[in-house]
Amino acid sequence: MEEFDYVIVGAGAAGCVLANRLTASGKNTVAVIEAGGKDNHIWIKVPAGFNKTVYNDNLNWGYETAPGPHIDDRKIRFPRGKVLGGSGSINGHLYVRGQSADYDTWAQLGCRGWSWDDLLPYFKRAESRVGGSDEVRGRAGPLSIEDQRDPHDLSDAFMAANEALGLKRSPDYNGGNQEGTMLYQQMMKRGRRWSPVDAYLRPAMGRPNLKVITRALVERVDLEGRKAVGVTYRQDGQSRTIRARRDVILSGGAINTPQLLQISGIGNPEDLAAIGVAAKHALPGVGRNLRDHYAVRVSALVKGAGSLNERSHGLRLVREVIRYAVMRKGLLTSSPSHAGGYFKTRPGLETPDMQLYFAPASYAPGSYGTSVLDSVPGMTLGCSQLRPESTGHVKALSADPAAKPEIQPNYLAVQHDRDALLAAMKYLRKLINTSPLKEHVVEENLPGPGVQTDEQWMAHARATGSTTYHPVGTAKLGTDPMAVVDPLSMRVIGLEGLRIADASCMPTMVSGNTYAATNAIAEKASDLIPAT
Repeated sequence: MEEFDYVIVGAGAAGCVLANRLTASGKNTVAVIEAGGKDNHIWIKVPAGFNKTVYNDNLNWGYETAPGPHIDDRKIRFPRGKVLGGSGSINGHLYVRGQSADYDTWAQLGCRGWSWDDLLPYFKRAESRVGGSDEVRGRAGPLSIEDQRDPHDLSDAFMAANEALGLKRSPDYNGGNQEGTMLYQQMMKRGRRWSPVDAYLRPAMGRPNLKVITRALVERVDLEGRKAVGVTYRQDGQSRTIRARRDVILSGGAINTPQLLQISGIGNPEDLAAIGVAAKHALPGVGRNLRDHYAVRVSALVKGAGSLNERSHGLRLVREVIRYAVMRKGLLTSSPSHAGGYFKTRPGLETPDMQLYFAPASYAPGSYGTSVLDSVPGMTLGCSQLRPESTGHVKALSADPAAKPEIQPNYLAVQHDRDALLAAMKYLRKLINTSPLKEHVVEENLPGPGVQTDEQWMAHARATGSTTYHPVGTAKLGTDPMAVVDPLSMRVIGLEGLRIADASCMPTMVSGNTYAATNAIAEKASDLIPAT
């Protein structure tokens, strides 16, 4: 039986950070267990390859949500990375920290040490960034953050239309104050995706005190009384046990972490009884508090703009491939959203409550939630509420670790969320009809000019909205009765030897894409864990 100081479950956005930081001194031995395989798929490295990876069954857990009672009982595909790098190897590689108020809220909820000022040093430590202020941006970290290498003219028109409506250009939306319109920053290095494996794991893999175990599904956390002593995992059809002298650290993300806790006997006793698992440690908050950003699109056909649709076929595509190979520019450096914005949907708000997305491309009818390009030139605008009040759950439906859990985000359950989204959709239509963007428009084709009333807009939102792949909160930091993780130590409350550091720890949703926040959580955890 192998034994290490730390056993990390999951080699994603958080697990890769922990593997690197905890082995850096040479004092600790660390094993990282990942259910997926190596990150050597060709499309992982090409930025636009998210179209090829996000629903690839060889790189993905293949989840979907339970029917949503407030979105016409639809199920939504819910990809999570199953590969070294986790979702950080298949996502849209946008870098968004959120607002300073997000983290100050965490501190106000009882998470001492988790305010913006507390986390800023970790954001800075993580990144290597050209541009922005030295006060808020890092210069020598492992995570490469680049500006877009080849901005599109339609993106410029989108930002100019926002300015015409009073939303100013943001000098750096990652400086704590997001309000404004801007081009998104990307996790890339010299035109290639820069994943958590590139940034953290691969530089550490040559260390003798780190072992990376792939294609290994963790079956349970092994407990002796109130102490976690290791994990049992299945690889090549055989069960193996690995011991942790100090800690087992769960970094499987907002879906896999609560599921593993539940099948290990840690969670709400009623949930555990439903799957025939004996309750070893009652924690009612496990799997609760699931939050995700729900996005809705508005799109238009365009003319004379050289949309990505036009550049993705025939000889033009051949030219784009050559351009990328030679210059690392063009279509293949694209992310799902090129430009965006953060604005307030109503007066009286202290900070923006809505995120905007823009792509100089349109998507095939019915491909909501995917990125299949349409055959005709177009552009797409999207919106998602930054801090939704609707919450859901993750529940294991079986004691079998390979069985998919129930994922119920409960989108649009709260009227406040519906009101904010309604205001944002109307703003998107206003943008399409504002110069200089409107000069490129042939016609709005989604939802189309026939949608006018509030009821029609909300019917569009229910029928076509989708995930932005940002689940968080299912094993939250805190001190209240539903908290799962101690914010001072990252320990699972009431247990020894078991810690959690990943997106499941977030008490509330951050304002935007969640990778940067998850990275900062892991950076801070890598200091807290050896010290506590």
